[in-house]
Amino acid sequence: MPATPASTRSATPHSRPARQQSDGPPAASPPGAWSGPGFEQLRAQDPQIAEALLGESARQAAGLQLIAAENFTSPAVLAALGSPLANKYAEGYPGARHHGGCEMVDFAERTAIERAKALFGAEHANVQSHSGSSAVLAAYAALLRPGDSVLAMSLPHGGHLTHGSPANFSGRWFDFAGYGVDPDTGLLDYDRIRQLAIRRRPKAIVCGSISYPRHIDYAAFREIADEVGAYLIADAAHPIGLVAGGAAPNPVPYADVVCATTHKVLRGPRGGMILCGADLAERIDRAVFPFTQGGAQMHTVAAKAVAFGEAATPAFAEYAHRVTANARALAEALEGEGLTVTTGGTDTHLITADTAPVGLDARTARGRLAAAGIVLDTCALPCPADASVRRTGIRLGTAAVSTQGMGEAEMARVGALIGAALREDGAVRAATTELVRHFPPYPPHA
Repeated sequence: MPATPASTRSATPHSRPARQQSDGPPAASPPGAWSGPGFEQLRAQDPQIAEALLGESARQAAGLQLIAAENFTSPAVLAALGSPLANKYAEGYPGARHHGGCEMVDFAERTAIERAKALFGAEHANVQSHSGSSAVLAAYAALLRPGDSVLAMSLPHGGHLTHGSPANFSGRWFDFAGYGVDPDTGLLDYDRIRQLAIRRRPKAIVCGSISYPRHIDYAAFREIADEVGAYLIADAAHPIGLVAGGAAPNPVPYADVVCATTHKVLRGPRGGMILCGADLAERIDRAVFPFTQGGAQMHTVAAKAVAFGEAATPAFAEYAHRVTANARALAEALEGEGLTVTTGGTDTHLITADTAPVGLDARTARGRLAAAGIVLDTCALPCPADASVRRTGIRLGTAAVSTQGMGEAEMARVGALIGAALREDGAVRAATTELVRHFPPYPPHA
């Protein structure tokens, strides 16, 4: 959904609907809330679930949504998600299904594949993965065997659960070694990563993070992987939308396999995808189906196609660059409020910051911000390997507020609101509501 300038946005305020009794009808849709096709039937048939939908729509519209992994999809994406394609079982791939009646879903999936290949310059795309994690699982299944050695970013430094967490399949099935960032600069030290790779001789190296705010040097990782004879897997779940808009480096020319999500900055439905060269196409496809999952969710595949089409437009390129400009502006504003921004800034949509300089631990800070209508996450912060106490901070992103049409001027205001909320200024909630009412996620004309 191309962002609408603030001057043409609806100024209707958003408010959370009053809570209804379980046997009563839900409240009327709040101004600016989303209500797609079939909603009135849902309201009449199942008012409890309609109430949940309205309540969530109101929550999203009434506060600042700064979770780095979230965004607002377009009405067109939502329409595909709620379409009759949800009814169709389609195990297999276009032209080779295990069910009949797949002509239309074959067309939708082929469209998604071709759009993804063109958007990212990939020889092959698998668009069936249900999530980013399932995409990573399939990549491991295609390239590795249980017990193989893998190098990935350590979880305390920003690695994902699928990068070797003992609670996750990755940490249970494979022998992971974690690389980290310099505890002083917060930046990746590629020389140290190379030294670790030479010692470990991993079967695969994973580059990617859930909280690293700088661009990753994929060429440097490619050189390291080639030196030790390892596959290179890029987990680009966070930056892939910026890649689509030309605002971040593309991992496709360097990595053997690129795993990504289709939401976050890419602004599509919640789901995953895998990009690779033609030489690995069959292995990747078989690792997705039938090895790690069954039939594809064809309504989601169609919604991915819609999102890829939107991401190929000049409007999306402008959006992606505005996301990064907004992130830089917000990082500067947070520094001005006394927080320490890791790495001294950001190249991407996300920011991580230490709240200790303002006398708060990350969990307390998140709670105060939530009370002010400002929603974000906590995350691990880099610390020396021998540190006795793990550090945490806050993680926030500018994808959703940029979709709403906010710019750098609003980011300065958001930074000031965050600072005031951390100081427990009681007026912040009203000020947050006043700001976001000018930028509804789904304007009446959308």
